[in-house]
Amino acid sequence: MSLADFFSPVDIQSFTPKDGFYSSQLGQLIDIHSNGFPDLDEHTFDIAFFGVLDGRNSVKNHGCGDGPDHIRQKLYQLHQGGYNTRIVDLGNIKAGHKVADTYVAVKVVVAELIKKNILPIILGGGQDLTYAQYMAYEELEQKADLVVIDPRLDIDETTDGTVETTSQSYLNKIFIHEPNYLFNFSNVGYQTYFVNQDSLRMMEKVYFDVHRLGEFTGNIQSAEPIIRNANLLSFDISAVRSSDACGNGNASPNGFYGEDACQLCRYAGMNDKLTSIGFYEYNPSFDRNEQTATLLSQMIWYFIDGFYNRKKELPLQPKSQYLIYRASIKGQEHELVFVKSKRSDRWWMQVPYPSGLSQNERYHLVPCTYDDYQLAVSGEMPDLWWRTHQKLF
Repeated sequence: MSLADFFSPVDIQSFTPKDGFYSSQLGQLIDIHSNGFPDLDEHTFDIAFFGVLDGRNSVKNHGCGDGPDHIRQKLYQLHQGGYNTRIVDLGNIKAGHKVADTYVAVKVVVAELIKKNILPIILGGGQDLTYAQYMAYEELEQKADLVVIDPRLDIDETTDGTVETTSQSYLNKIFIHEPNYLFNFSNVGYQTYFVNQDSLRMMEKVYFDVHRLGEFTGNIQSAEPIIRNANLLSFDISAVRSSDACGNGNASPNGFYGEDACQLCRYAGMNDKLTSIGFYEYNPSFDRNEQTATLLSQMIWYFIDGFYNRKKELPLQPKSQYLIYRASIKGQEHELVFVKSKRSDRWWMQVPYPSGLSQNERYHLVPCTYDDYQLAVSGEMPDLWWRTHQKLF
């Protein structure tokens, strides 16, 4: 089966201004599947958009399956940054006969694009599609770190104790899936009143990373190393406050500001590890003056800007471009090793693999901050090092 079989074309005429797009606008520069399906085998594309017209398993947000074309309309009007984009819009995956059919389509498409070294940007649809996005990494037989930007921890059960794959429970499917290709999970921006305390205790028990919204107030840059650790990222638009993004049935007065959401997306774009990203839960039926669609288009623009400004620092070579710092912790048999990039001033921490676990590498490299290094120099073990060490066993 060809990838073309999964997609319906984009009705480009409905998005094109009367006088057409300017030569610098994305609508003129993106190769859009409106007639023939683009050739993906010529190594001419870096990024591929596609929409998923399925919101059946979105909780209290009926209509989010209609979102992708509204985002496109705003995105195509934006101007290219100071780089040459190589982007293709593949069109939309229609809702399958069953939701499981949609999941299969998304999984196959994401996996095939990654194999072709093309980064997929998914325009959802419900956030339960994150499960299909993750399943692509099983298809690739690749361990993955998942980062979710969301005001909730989506591991809810139904009142009778059963678990369904919905926008507020899909993480259960990911966590219990066998074989397990998930190495780490991080939540960015949860709001405590939306979260069951048992869920927080469970996250702590399995050494996953969850970060309250308040951690990033006036300090959005602290999210960068968390996002830099992701292979795939899922962004629930309800993580943005309703005054900036009302186009969601679960919009809340609190959340990230629009400019913070754009900065998070730029961090994601700059992440050399990241190979897929999904934007979910946008619902045009709740949007006012297409404000949320406009914000999402700008968030995607910032992601693209970050992508074309990647530093290509993984693996950390050549060694001459990096500084090594060492810190001794009292009571520990080995010293902590930190790596700093001369080009970007970004930091990493080396966490040794247990003996015999990895034949090819001696340590696991974890993005961190200068504050983690300072903590180690003061004689304290950074919590990030300890949690990572526990996961390696």
